[in-house]
Amino acid sequence: MLLLLLAYLGGVLTLLSPCILPVLPFVFARANRPFLRSTLPLLLGMALTFAVVASLAAVGSQWVAQANQIGRWVALVLMAVFALALLWPRLADHLLAPFQRVGARLSARADAADDAGRGGAWTSLLIGIATGLLWAPCAGPILGLVLTGAALHGASVGTSGLLLAYALGAATALALAVWIGGRVFNALQARLGLGDVLRKALGVAALLAVVAIGLGWDTGLLTRLSSVSTARIEQGLLDAVPGAQPAAPPMMMMAGANAANAPLPVEGTLPALDGATGWLNSPPLQAEQLRGKVVLIDFWTYSCINCLRAMPFVHEWERRYRDHGLVVVGVHTPEFAFERDPRNVMKAVQQLKVEYPVALDNQYSIWRAFNNQYWPAQYFVDAQGNIRAHQFGEGNYAHSEQVIRRLLAEAGQTDLPPPADPAAADLQGVATQADMGNLRSPETYLGHARAEHFASPGGQRTDAAFDYTLPASLALNQWGLSGHWTITNEAAQLQQGGGRIAFQFHARDLHLVLAPKQDGTPVRFRVWLDGKPLPAADAGSDVGADGSGVVNENRLYQLVRQRGTVGPHRFEIEFLDAGVQAYAFTFG
Repeated sequence: MLLLLLAYLGGVLTLLSPCILPVLPFVFARANRPFLRSTLPLLLGMALTFAVVASLAAVGSQWVAQANQIGRWVALVLMAVFALALLWPRLADHLLAPFQRVGARLSARADAADDAGRGGAWTSLLIGIATGLLWAPCAGPILGLVLTGAALHGASVGTSGLLLAYALGAATALALAVWIGGRVFNALQARLGLGDVLRKALGVAALLAVVAIGLGWDTGLLTRLSSVSTARIEQGLLDAVPGAQPAAPPMMMMAGANAANAPLPVEGTLPALDGATGWLNSPPLQAEQLRGKVVLIDFWTYSCINCLRAMPFVHEWERRYRDHGLVVVGVHTPEFAFERDPRNVMKAVQQLKVEYPVALDNQYSIWRAFNNQYWPAQYFVDAQGNIRAHQFGEGNYAHSEQVIRRLLAEAGQTDLPPPADPAAADLQGVATQADMGNLRSPETYLGHARAEHFASPGGQRTDAAFDYTLPASLALNQWGLSGHWTITNEAAQLQQGGGRIAFQFHARDLHLVLAPKQDGTPVRFRVWLDGKPLPAADAGSDVGADGSGVVNENRLYQLVRQRGTVGPHRFEIEFLDAGVQAYAFTFG
């Protein structure tokens, strides 16, 4: 309930953000009409459409992005016609001759319908739907929290409710602004006879708004002008509500260590595993089948660098204790769309030499049953089916193994082998543990749902192809694009060969989650560091000595592994072929 209230208040604060400017002309153009038949249907149409489109965008599929883009262009055409109707009602009627039903409602005939009490509500609702398709609010802390949850968990009643609450908050603020604007409009019309002048001024403003939205200024320039004070207010609201934010990012580095002899209280019971969409290395398992065994449930996804760094330790525990009553169950819960493909997961399982059962949790059923929030996450279950401990994030390996040994001892195992030596773990390539002392760069997503620190001039153009340029310099942890790219909900996709991605980073290792062309055709690349070809000594495991490589699989690629002194560097990767999809940077 508190999150719904926060989302609503975040929407109210949208009125103070410059990103609301492009939709104001469409809203104020009907400010002089009756509220119930004009303003209310318009605002409800806008709020509902925004909530539906944003919820569907969380699915992350290509058809949703394409449908949304088509809908935006249709809405732009309708709004342009509406603006013409404000400027030249008779001309608009002639232009709309092939579209009499829609055109007549958007032209000056709508005024007659309003006066007669008929049709005005439907006209306003149609304009509201078009406005909802075009509205791109600045993503402050509150909307960012909602969109992150939607991107992680997909479309659901909860995320749709939060998005609707946000939109209704914005609609409430706009309703107040329209009420004030309507009074001013009526006063000017009555006293100065400026009704026609104001109507034409709104028409000009509406046309300018159509141009601004069509050119992407609403998601570029205006986003960069977003009010800092508004963001501070939103962040203050989030900080004031306990539990409003996750305690740590979804992919965690390390959780705090617990005392080795601390008690292991019951945290819950092992939920059902029947929500899996498939199983690898095993027939489907049920929680009841695992009674009498100590079970380690390991949530992971194969492009998660934190998961990959933790995996050698999980492998060693499974190998060391499987003959003593330990069962490891990997739960592969995808973050990106390509990780939902069982063929990709099966290939990753084979490459990573995973031998224990893996549940494919494509619908997040097991994830939600555990109320999980993190990759990786491990839950330790005793022989009676009780969850006795958990570990969120990589690290803390000695304590995790101690928990396993204690639960096995409780189950009657007395001939346990000695504990594993963490220093002897097979840690190569991406599994090499992070250099925490030199890690200054965070995980960074490239898709517009969760993108941060984007520095190319003009900002991101969502779901539309655009020619980007790189700035001459980047601040630490800023990134940018050059070339012809389309930025979708979860990735940046190159439309023409020769495009680049740049990132100013400070870390020993740099990784990038990449996918080849949708038909599987490989994409060649070259890596540059500080404007020069990547030195062979600093090449990652997926880069040759000459700084070149090939994207031929949907996975995480290690591109930089510095062997000397670690410091800030400008990383650039040039893709020689079109079609590559770039998802997220991770560092170590």
